[in-house]
Amino acid sequence: MSAAETRFAEAAQGVVAMARFAGARGWVPATSGNFSVRIDGVRAALTATGGDKAQLDASGVIEVEIEGAAHPRASAEAPLHLMRYAARPEINAIAHVHGVAATVLSRRHAGAGVLRLEGWELLKAFAGVTTHETTLDIPIVGNDQDTVRLAALVETRLKDGPQPPGYLIAGHGLYVWGANVKETIRHMEAFDFLLTAQMHEEGAR
Repeated sequence: MSAAETRFAEAAQGVVAMARFAGARGWVPATSGNFSVRIDGVRAALTATGGDKAQLDASGVIEVEIEGAAHPRASAEAPLHLMRYAARPEINAIAHVHGVAATVLSRRHAGAGVLRLEGWELLKAFAGVTTHETTLDIPIVGNDQDTVRLAALVETRLKDGPQPPGYLIAGHGLYVWGANVKETIRHMEAFDFLLTAQMHEEGAR
């Protein structure tokens, strides 16, 4: 196996690990969701379109160019991964999941364009956060079936503001990322807990 093949295989293992983690928790129903890992400055490993992500193996992972032509097996949401990699070289893994709390709150707060998480202890699960005495404003963008246009909108929203490790698409779900697969899994799990807690708190009012 060549060095390039080895790097792809290692990245594909990370994609599978994230997909199965999410699948075991019910965050990728009905073949939804997608996952990716940066290979290097120009390539990424990405889930192919379709397929049960909870049962993903390496055959369901493709190698794509970050700023190249679309891969024939790439999902429609590939641009939402690839534009993030192009914009933020420190991002090395991305997950897109459809948890219930993320989907509900993304609709509830769509008009405001942001969901604020404040005072929760588990905010410290996010890289760079050292105290619960903080706020995290999660951007919310409207859904769009033109995912190239949607990805461009996301990058415009994220370009100049604070850089939380994720954002919501209204009525759709959560995109989350990290410096590596392990950090992205931690961020995924933290977001799901925090959004679930927020949903319960709002419902209790």
